[in-house]
Formats: sequence, structure tokens, C-alpha cells
Amino acid sequence: MKDHLRQEGKFTYLEKGEGTPIVILHGLMGGLSNFDGVINYFPEKGYKVLIPELPLYSMSLLKTSVGTFARYLKEFIDFKGYENVILLGNSLGGHIALLATKMFPEVVKGLVITGSSGLYENAMGESYPRRGDYDFIKKKAEAVFYDPAVATKEIVDEVYETVSDRNKLVKTLAIAKSAIRHNMAKDLPKMQTPTCIIWGKNDNVTPPEVAEDFKRLLPNADLYWIDKCGHAAMMEHPEEFNELLHEWLNERNI
Repeated sequence: MKDHLRQEGKFTYLEKGEGTPIVILHGLMGGLSNFDGVINYFPEKGYKVLIPELPLYSMSLLKTSVGTFARYLKEFIDFKGYENVILLGNSLGGHIALLATKMFPEVVKGLVITGSSGLYENAMGESYPRRGDYDFIKKKAEAVFYDPAVATKEIVDEVYETVSDRNKLVKTLAIAKSAIRHNMAKDLPKMQTPTCIIWGKNDNVTPPEVAEDFKRLLPNADLYWIDKCGHAAMMEHPEEFNELLHEWLNERNI
């Protein structure tokens, strides 16, 4: 997919396909929210898929917050000249998508969240370990998925590298604190944007009751479950995820 990577102005992003833009927001550890399945499926269905690289580790510490990333996302959408987009986010990316939808509802015509933070305080701190030995981090990465084999050596190495880098670790913890501060329980009932919630039944980072809370609090949301699935549904069960999402987009005419 690297051949689809573009750099323009201050933005580095992946772009594939033509049509209605689906802007994807990755989680804190990119490898733990891998969207290859989505990237390969939707361009053939009349959608353009974009994944901007979020400046998680390059902002100053004072600016390292969920709100800053939501504004960065809006700048990216404006830079691309889009009036309407679909936002799709996993984990922290879901939280950024939720906050951007609250702040800029006029540009978001559909919101898709999976394993999203924003309601459940432990989600961030629990899943992003502090410095530790490799085996500890391997177990933490495996716990993100229902099937631990999904946490390949490449993914574990990436998480290990991130938490071993002092600058990245400090930023990771700052983002986790910001996510806890930005609890969205009071905002969700006011958000009318059509929302698709796709959740792993075995998610132990953001457990199933979190998805039920999102469904209860969001006035215009549909909730879909995927069995034998952990925190990153689009990665662990890409075909089922894509079919559910595509069906929802068709039903909602988005």
C-alpha cells in the first residue's frame, strides 16, 4: 500500500479509489488497528479511502490531545476540499472521529466506530503498556485480539518500539490522559449524525457494554456484533466487517 502514500503540505496520507470519501482514523499503535481489509474492499464499491497519518508523536506536549487531533482532521478534510465525508475510527481513532463529529457535524455524513474510546476510562491506559520487557508487551498486544496469532511479530515489535521510545511513551500517556478527560457521555445524546457501531463480542479493551452504552446514548445509531472478535474488528474479521459496513452504508444511503 506504500505506493498510495502521498505527502502534500503538512499531510502524509494514503489514498485509494474514487467516490464518496471514507476517512480512516487509526489508533495509538497503528499496527494494532490495521485497515488493509477496508482499503482493499471499498474502492471497488464506489468509495475513496483515505488514511491521514495523525501527528500523535510530533505535536508539542501541550498540544497532544484528542481535541487537537480532531482539529487536525478537519484541516485535512478542508485541505482535500471535501464537503461531506464518512469517518471510520478504531480505538483512539474512534474517539477522534466522535469528537470531530461533535465539533464539525456539517462535514460528517456518516460515522463508524469500532472498539472506540470516549466513554470507558480504562480503555487507553490498560491497552497501551508502559515500558516493560518484550514478553509482557507481547501478551498485552495479543490481548487486544480474540485470536492471539493476529498479533504478529511485526505488530509486537512496533508496540515495543513505541513504548521503549521515551518521547513516544510520554506522548502516549498524555494522549491517554486527554482521552479520559474528553469523556463524551454528555455530548452523545445531542449528536444526530447517522452512526454505525461495529463491535467485537470478545473485546476486553473496550468491553461489549461500552458498545451498548454508545448505542443507548447516540440518538441515530445502529449496533452490529462480530463473534470471536476482540478490539480491532476490521483487522480480525475483515470480510464480515466490510459486509456489515457496506450494508449499513447502502441502507442509510450514504
